[in-house]
Amino acid sequence: MKETQTVEFKQTWKDEYLKTICAFANSDGGSLYIGLDDNGKAVGIDNAKALIEILPNKINNKLGLLVDIFLHKKDNLEYIEIRVNKTYAPVSYNGKFYKRSGSNTVELNGSNLTNFLLKKYGKTWDDIGVEEFGLDEIDLDTIGKFKRLAKDRVPNIEEEDDLEELLRKLNLYDGKYLKRAAILLFAKNPQKYFIQSHSKIGRFLSETDILTSDIIEGNLFHQVDKIMDILRIKYLKAYISFEGIHRREKLEYPYNALREAVINGLIHRDYTNTSNLQIKVYDDKLVMYNGATLSEEVPIDKFDKPHQSKPFNPVIASVFYKAGLIENWGRGTINIINDCITYGLPKPTFEYEWSAVKVTFYKAKINSTEQATEQATEQATEQAILNFCKEPKSTNEIMQYLGLKHREHFRSAILKPLIEKGLLELTIPDKPKSPKQKYKTKRINKNSKGS
Repeated sequence: MKETQTVEFKQTWKDEYLKTICAFANSDGGSLYIGLDDNGKAVGIDNAKALIEILPNKINNKLGLLVDIFLHKKDNLEYIEIRVNKTYAPVSYNGKFYKRSGSNTVELNGSNLTNFLLKKYGKTWDDIGVEEFGLDEIDLDTIGKFKRLAKDRVPNIEEEDDLEELLRKLNLYDGKYLKRAAILLFAKNPQKYFIQSHSKIGRFLSETDILTSDIIEGNLFHQVDKIMDILRIKYLKAYISFEGIHRREKLEYPYNALREAVINGLIHRDYTNTSNLQIKVYDDKLVMYNGATLSEEVPIDKFDKPHQSKPFNPVIASVFYKAGLIENWGRGTINIINDCITYGLPKPTFEYEWSAVKVTFYKAKINSTEQATEQATEQATEQAILNFCKEPKSTNEIMQYLGLKHREHFRSAILKPLIEKGLLELTIPDKPKSPKQKYKTKRINKNSKGS
């Protein structure tokens, strides 16, 4: 016998071992042996019978627990076993809470304590109501987008016009109050309530040198789209070709795998953790850090194997499932791996460090032909826009042609440089933000190779 999650040995009794009994009760139960050394060898105790009389009342008075105590004998040496059952209500010792972590007893604090207490009471962080948040703070555009996405999995969802009724059907009410999940999913400004709920993207030259960065705010549906657009436009190189008027784009990493990783990060984040979803783009890799508390049933070493689905925020996950953005089969990480391998990239890695899940995508080494294609990407995109805008085109028309969604980054990363180069001009120069504004090719870039 050896010390484990549910077994611990002590040579003599000390009242501080009440922490261990508390930890057993808060975990999966266990047995504390008094009179055994660290290797489980009997050393005996002289006062075994006295302890059997004293300890039940002491444990009950200090912890509110009823335990079973057994007297054992080996090689004429007596020792006792204190057997503790798992409890469904949290147990504290001197106002502090303890759990077992392997063969160690650890004190819970911060987000770990919050999540432990919620779980004991059958709640999760995203399932808690927020009294101050009201229906007037719900973003109706996001609601409309959700309805369009969910029509296949939620019949007649598009016909539901009562906002409160819709949110109740989605389990986003706790009594008369909207839940935290509703804020993150559909609020106009969720950062007003949870300042840590934004995401970050950065371009890194090394582990310490950062070239540029972006902060992405808004609700989770908005963040998914915006993160992917910013990655495509600003941070990732793409191999682009045109077949007639059809644009073909191949990113450095598979789009679906990146999107799956982003969605997983936003859904499974531990929002009691002050860290946020961070995406670091390097020359040879892309790394996502996501503050998270892993499920005991799905440790990090099972991420590359079939495993059950254990969402940390099940209310949020349920809404994303209804929107068709995730599956309920625990296959997200496996899909990421398979997409990368099919793409010709190395297998991505999953690690857990500093209370965060770290996902690393590795770039494949490119040959000379691909290098030349990469260098021509910017010119190919530029030339396609100039050809498209020989007749005046609106912002929406150009964005639709390029397959993009977010105007601010489109304008700053694509339109503005073309205007500054004198290749593109505004049809209404004195009103750059006019809703009737269009863009027209001023002159063709002769240095570009058109399609």
